[in-house]
Amino acid sequence: MKLPSFRLGLVQMSCSANAPENLEKAVAKVREAAERGAQIICLQELFRTPYFCQREDPAIFDLAEAVPGPTTELFGRIAKEAGVVVVASVFERRAAGLHHNTAVVIDADGTIAGIYRKMHIPDDPLYYEKYYFAPGDLGFRAFPTRFGKVGALVCWDQWYPEAARLTAMQGADVLVYPTAIGWHPAEKAKYGPSQHAAWETIQRSHAIANGVFVAAVNRVGHEGDQASGLDFWGASFVADPSGVLLGRASHDREEVLVVECDAAQSESVRRNWPFFRDRRIDAYEGLTRRWLE
Repeated sequence: MKLPSFRLGLVQMSCSANAPENLEKAVAKVREAAERGAQIICLQELFRTPYFCQREDPAIFDLAEAVPGPTTELFGRIAKEAGVVVVASVFERRAAGLHHNTAVVIDADGTIAGIYRKMHIPDDPLYYEKYYFAPGDLGFRAFPTRFGKVGALVCWDQWYPEAARLTAMQGADVLVYPTAIGWHPAEKAKYGPSQHAAWETIQRSHAIANGVFVAAVNRVGHEGDQASGLDFWGASFVADPSGVLLGRASHDREEVLVVECDAAQSESVRRNWPFFRDRRIDAYEGLTRRWLE
């Protein structure tokens, strides 16, 4: 039976080169979100360290860990103590030379409800993720938890309507996107507003097209060289099933955003905008091809 509502907690923070300090901060902010009534709490992408994909360095693989492992065990204890669901982003070491960018959904009893391995892996200037991560091989997933069914996706996945659709089709009550996205400083003045607007708009469109809550959790602060690093733009947000923003964090400050979500809204929106009813599933086979010549 679905709960009448659930409260999302989004932890937006900066990251230093001190990994234990980052972890301590994340723990404190998860506890803060729980104390403020959040029931499903999501951390940003790869929150234990600075965003290391700005360069290719084999030594960075030493940061990876197993799942289950230290991070999931720690947040499993916290989830159980506080009675909350935690979505934690982990640099997963699956085997020597095989790593994933993984979101772990930890249920309120401290157990792992499921893992999602990032499916879409970018390879752009300062986002050299293909060097570190193999594409996910578990498909798009939504996991039952104490407070609703959580669909976990990660960062670059947020640009793909197919990912949101296939996750929503598994009955997700909310799509959460742990994220690390920012501006190149040299481009910020000219392209910054349009880049941020596109990022937010595409995710709000997923909420509308699927009649589901959507949450994006980004980091803040500058990382890397002053001239050539990344200015992470924060602005973590929650959109309702009509695409309306229920809450948005700032561009430049650490924040814990807690937002109430009325679960009945999905039912109402889908009755009035019955996109799932009117889908032409008999006509979409071309979507499995790279391009239609």
